[in-house]
Amino acid sequence: MTSSIYNGTVIHKRFKPKLHFFKYRVFSLLIDLSDLNNLGKDITFFSYNRFNLISFFDKDHGERDGSSLIEWVKKHLDENDINSKDIRIKLLCYPRILGYVFNPLSVFFVYDNNKNLISILYEVKNTFGEQHTYIFKVENDHLLQHNCSKKFHVSPFIEMNCNYFFRILKPSEKISVVIDQYQLDEKILFASQDGKRVDFNSKELLKSYVKHPLMTFKIILAIHFEAFKLWLKGIKFIKKKLKIRNNITFEN
Repeated sequence: MTSSIYNGTVIHKRFKPKLHFFKYRVFSLLIDLSDLNNLGKDITFFSYNRFNLISFFDKDHGERDGSSLIEWVKKHLDENDINSKDIRIKLLCYPRILGYVFNPLSVFFVYDNNKNLISILYEVKNTFGEQHTYIFKVENDHLLQHNCSKKFHVSPFIEMNCNYFFRILKPSEKISVVIDQYQLDEKILFASQDGKRVDFNSKELLKSYVKHPLMTFKIILAIHFEAFKLWLKGIKFIKKKLKIRNNITFEN
């Protein structure tokens, strides 16, 4: 199996119009999508598309209808002239805990048959049940940096006329995902997720759960709690103008 667990932290720091900071400890799974059936059979406390203490459901990602995530990724790679033959796909995400999950950001890492990283998909969700996926082709898997304009309403306290600058560490013994958000060439937000790798087995999964027993519930509560603190600071509330479900853009 080539899947892993990463124990680490999430950090958000807002610079404009007022300073705001928070940091939480979390654990994530880096799941080789071709491992899922075996993981569901072999790992105690973990199930694939079935309820368990910790679980993973296809319907939490991609089309969000329970269809194959591998085929969903291949389809969009083909549509954007990225070779999808003999690829391996790994997904960095939070698992369901006691049947619940909210993933603000999930990252698909796509490798060719030589283990070179050829594409990254950033799947962004908001608390309105909507999702936008940014697809990037990777030309140099030693320098993983991507820029794009914001195309999706995420925070009700940040305008749409922004740009993202993604910096990401190829998964190994450590994982790091950094997002700098700019508005009118000024950095207004820094967000990061980092972690250290452990094997994906029953012992390590249980240890991660014990450290973060209700993590996914904490994530959604923390999002609303931090939003409440921003409101108390007098930061302007931005009303969402468009209603979508799943949007996808290919970024150059």
